[in-house]
Amino acid sequence: MADEDTPTEVLDLETIRALPKVALHDHLDGGVRPQTMLDIAAEVGHQLPAGDADSLATWFFEAADSGSLVRYLETFDHTIAVMQRAEDLRRIAREFVLDQAADSVVYAEARWAPEQHTRAGLSMAEAIRAVGEGLREGVRTAADQEQYITVRQLVTGMRHTDTSRDVAELGLDHAGDLVAGFDIAGPEDGFPPSNHAAAFSLLRENLGRFTIHAGEAAGVDSIRDALVQGGQRLGHGVRLIEDIDDSGDLPSLGPVAAYVLDRQIPLEVCPTSNLQTGIAQTYAEHPVGTLVELGFNVTISCDNRLMSRTTLSNELHQLVQAFGFDRVQLARFARNSIRAAFLPHTVAEQIFAEQIVPGYAG
Repeated sequence: MADEDTPTEVLDLETIRALPKVALHDHLDGGVRPQTMLDIAAEVGHQLPAGDADSLATWFFEAADSGSLVRYLETFDHTIAVMQRAEDLRRIAREFVLDQAADSVVYAEARWAPEQHTRAGLSMAEAIRAVGEGLREGVRTAADQEQYITVRQLVTGMRHTDTSRDVAELGLDHAGDLVAGFDIAGPEDGFPPSNHAAAFSLLRENLGRFTIHAGEAAGVDSIRDALVQGGQRLGHGVRLIEDIDDSGDLPSLGPVAAYVLDRQIPLEVCPTSNLQTGIAQTYAEHPVGTLVELGFNVTISCDNRLMSRTTLSNELHQLVQAFGFDRVQLARFARNSIRAAFLPHTVAEQIFAEQIVPGYAG
């Protein structure tokens, strides 16, 4: 415990920006630079809702800030429209890496759905290769700027389509293109993980890594289903709070919350995005405070940096302000995240020892 005369560290945004961070839940199509959208849209003839980068960024944030996941997802019509050519996927993947590195992210996973990027004639395999090339280019460019980051891609099946097994198989076949795992995304309510049991079975049989969006737009039953399918991480998972009764002197956990806590299943919590889709009204009311207090394995990410007009540094800064988290807790988030990363153990531990631990010392 610090001496009462020792000044409390001020964790302002700039201080947090310099700390090493890990981004596990960040959608490639949710982090496109507005100017990049404008450039590509002009080439491919896609009409955007605004004509300059600042106005376009504002449109995305306001359109996503509706309290509805369905409305939130509609904004992706525009980003996906400019991600149909191989050169555009390479550019956006490269910029994904550079934007993460500029925010002192030392490891990031870019998730995206290959089936949504075949309108201009690319196959899903060609799209995966293009993203892999772009990620590698970004890592090299960042290193030239003395920003060292490791990046992987997660291929995603869409909950409301029937291609998830094919996508999972492609992911397994393209590990050499930096594919580290699989996910399902899209409208959660009414499209349970069990609809994609064949994909998850294939992944389990091949010892593949996968996370499952659950506990965002649907509640505890969705989380239970994700766990039954073998989800190794939970995308969001914050509606676990509905399985926790904290009205008494001691919190009482229901069976799903207890299972997640006891097995320390990582939660990919995205605070600003959760506010936009109606999980809470303010950061101080967000379930993350209770989840951290009870010892859940919480990681923090952005979800969609464009739609939430955010960075990982900003997400952490908002939580510092809302809950008084200190440097130790931010280090714990980074540790939780890198140890939940879909990386070989030795690589994850090297990043932890060489980048994260020194970054939080002092």
